[in-house]
Amino acid sequence: MGTRDAVAVPKLPIPCCGLSGDIPTLTPVSHPSGCHDKAVLLYEYVGKRIVDLQHTEVPDAYRGRGIAKHLAKAALDFVVEEDLKAHLTCWYIQKYVKENPLPQYLEHLQP
Repeated sequence: MGTRDAVAVPKLPIPCCGLSGDIPTLTPVSHPSGCHDKAVLLYEYVGKRIVDLQHTEVPDAYRGRGIAKHLAKAALDFVVEEDLKAHLTCWYIQKYVKENPLPQYLEHLQP
């Protein structure tokens, strides 16, 4: 159906799959094997304008520093900016939305 991609958010304390820049963005990149020491967000387009935010992953050594929160915010901001609908498979992003129930996020969630 769609393609599974990984996203990396710039300006984190660790390098993320080789991306750099000033503004966190949801940009599809291939998830190279051996990229297990990087923070990533896996997603898949499951329709023309629907993205399934599937999984966030932060290496053990970097957990507890708010990195997954940056990934979740960047993904949801991208969904809003691109006027997409989001399906939230990732439990962490579901939790993030519950803790940050911003109207712009809620109106872009797929029921």
